[in-house]
Amino acid sequence: MGEKTRCAWAESHPLLTVYHDEDYGVTLETDADLFERLMLEVNQAGLSWLTILKKRDGFREAFDGFDIDRVADYGESERTRLLQDANIIRNRLKINAAIHNAKVVQSLRDEHGSFKHWLDRQTCESLEDWVKLFRATFKFMGPEIVNEFLMSTGYITITHDAGCWLNGKRAR
Repeated sequence: MGEKTRCAWAESHPLLTVYHDEDYGVTLETDADLFERLMLEVNQAGLSWLTILKKRDGFREAFDGFDIDRVADYGESERTRLLQDANIIRNRLKINAAIHNAKVVQSLRDEHGSFKHWLDRQTCESLEDWVKLFRATFKFMGPEIVNEFLMSTGYITITHDAGCWLNGKRAR
């Protein structure tokens, strides 16, 4: 059996290869999984995705498995703990965004049944529309964060390299 051809970025490290093959563009079903991906994308801002993947387990542990209700209830002691945790990105703005965004997801869940239902009901026709919506809803949202979140969760189509085994697959 021959080796699969992948997007060039996915070939440089085993964590990137696994992410590309198993996670990137795969529809997520739970609010915790969607919240995790959104927060990982926020933390990636200014850094490489490989850095985030190397710290993914640390993020999961530090943020209580991305339990939305627990993160939403974080106070100053948790902020202090997170700012001292070398297993995550220790950036006050990103940590504050995680706590704020958990509260937003709670509100979306209360109003729409789930974060996923809210996402599924959006009728954005362009990335610009999505960015406006996310900026109006969440903290620490820029075009690249929103774009990568939507691609990585299957809400917009990924353009894989021409020879990639996933080219043309995983579209909603």
